Amino acid sequence: MSPPPFGRASKRTERAFDPALDDTELASARTALAQGRWTAVRSLLAATGDDWDRRGHRITVLAQEPSTAAWSREWRLAEPESADAVVLQACAMVLRALNGKERPDHVRKACHAAAALVPDDPTPWLSLLILERATGRDEDVVRLFDEVRHRHPDHHHAHHLMVARLAERHVEAGQDPMHEVYDFASWAAEQASEDSPLAILPVVAHAERYRVLAAAGMEPRDAACGRHWTGRRARQVMKAAFDWWLEWERDDHPRNRIDLNFLAHAKVCEGRPAEAAALFHRIGPHATRAPWSYPDRDPYDAFHTARNIALGTA
Repeated sequence: MSPPPFGRASKRTERAFDPALDDTELASARTALAQGRWTAVRSLLAATGDDWDRRGHRITVLAQEPSTAAWSREWRLAEPESADAVVLQACAMVLRALNGKERPDHVRKACHAAAALVPDDPTPWLSLLILERATGRDEDVVRLFDEVRHRHPDHHHAHHLMVARLAERHVEAGQDPMHEVYDFASWAAEQASEDSPLAILPVVAHAERYRVLAAAGMEPRDAACGRHWTGRRARQVMKAAFDWWLEWERDDHPRNRIDLNFLAHAKVCEGRPAEAAALFHRIGPHATRAPWSYPDRDPYDAFHTARNIALGTA
């Protein structure tokens, strides 16, 4: 989960960005859950098994629905032995806590209880990481990231959370090419398997650092007017990520469209419309709020304007 854009999203924006992305089974189960039919979610999560990136994606998307906390409680009452119900409820409580609707200490206890039920599952630790990424101390964030990574070293969502948090450190360093967020992203990409989508993480780091610097007034709010995306290091990062995508793509990954949005955004900012166009074709209707909202833009307008220019339909 990337940090939210500045300001409130319009109703149009809320309709335009579906966190389920291209997972139609997830979207169907989410609709059923909103209607109180939690058995569809039970079947979905059972079928997901230990595909940890997909499980984390599905649970965090389901947890975003306002009624999930209540329906997951109903599920637990009906099936007290269901670990999936406990994990889902804990994640829903995390998101409620971030909206001021749950006490963080109660939420932490719920997540730890869920983790005890499924010791090999990184998802309860991911839920805690989502909470502490927004509210906790640096040492807590690092500790929770280590818990996730111990269970799934290439965990996609957890790495994105760490990059977003690290990018916010030492704003005063400005355009330091040695900033820790770049080191972390490069390390993660290098240690991952050859076909891992963490190869895109250095691009994500560049976007998250831009978000922070632009918000602080240290970069132009119009990315095309600054040098953040056109320096030597930026060009190397973008080329390496684009070359990886051409070779591997990983369309099977549940968060693939998130990576493609970050990469398309980078290519637009870099002034490479032909490469951006190829990415927009693959993104299709599955736009994401981040990074098009960075630093304080309407993501709907930003995405569609960039896509229309790249595709020559403006």
